[in-house]
Amino acid sequence: MKATSKAVEVSAPDLANLAIEAHGGLERWRRFSTVSVHGINGGVLWGAKGKAGVLGDVTVTVDLRNEKVSHWPFGSPDRRSRFEPQRVALENASGKVVEELLQPRSSFRGHTLETPWSDLQLAYFAGCAMWTYMNTPFFLARPGVESEEIEPWQEAGETWRRLKVRFPAYVATHSTEQTFYFDHQGLLKRHDYDVEISGGTPAAHYVSDLKEFFGIVFPTKHRIFPRQPDAHSAAEPLVVSIDMDQFVLF
Repeated sequence: MKATSKAVEVSAPDLANLAIEAHGGLERWRRFSTVSVHGINGGVLWGAKGKAGVLGDVTVTVDLRNEKVSHWPFGSPDRRSRFEPQRVALENASGKVVEELLQPRSSFRGHTLETPWSDLQLAYFAGCAMWTYMNTPFFLARPGVESEEIEPWQEAGETWRRLKVRFPAYVATHSTEQTFYFDHQGLLKRHDYDVEISGGTPAAHYVSDLKEFFGIVFPTKHRIFPRQPDAHSAAEPLVVSIDMDQFVLF
């Protein structure tokens, strides 16, 4: 019986625990249910998808317990997006649904990096991206999320520890498997994934200017570049940039 009990009580890997503690700790994180942040978005992706400027200057509200995200304004001050894994919608200023799309991920079937997006597809991509970014690394403690430490990585004169993460099917995110890089303190440095809804495009996502808000540490600068076959990033183009401020947790 003792052996069975020990087998059931599996704790998160050491690097996962280190990262969670370095970013504020699970106990403090669980005091909050929502984060709101102001974001300035740039990079070549938006224009390539036919959506330049739609999300240039936005306030993003992210549910920290359920996978829900809203962007406002969405192209104009009278429109707001509502994202959930199985539904995205655009609402007007009074909250009336203007457009909606059920099972949105299936709408990307056959897409490549060059395939234009509809407004609802943009809302889906931005929603699942921001939910992942704002919940890193705390989603490591969520049911069904599996992680294992892999060999370390040398970059920028530093050695970063790496965590390979596998997400369960209920989480809408860039790809089922992703890799997160942490410094010796457990702070996030880089995040790799393949954007499945854009033909599996490989990305290297760097974060910097980490700051503490309400006791939780968030990156305030995000820079995303193409990832090469050897896992190094390409110097250009800058695919996406996000600069964040005005963090509020409640």
